[in-house]
Amino acid sequence: MFRLLRLIIFTACAFIVGVLYERSNAQTTCQNGGGLWIDNICVGAELNND
Repeated sequence: MFRLLRLIIFTACAFIVGVLYERSNAQTTCQNGGGLWIDNICVGAELNND
């Protein structure tokens, strides 16, 4: 039972860390493209969709 609980906790932690990493990456990309990061939305950036 403990193994199942541990698996769920580690999976949830990995998911949260991944979301935070991608959000940070999106913010950096927005700022590099000349945009403003306002309320988790990139405003006024010219981003490449590569």
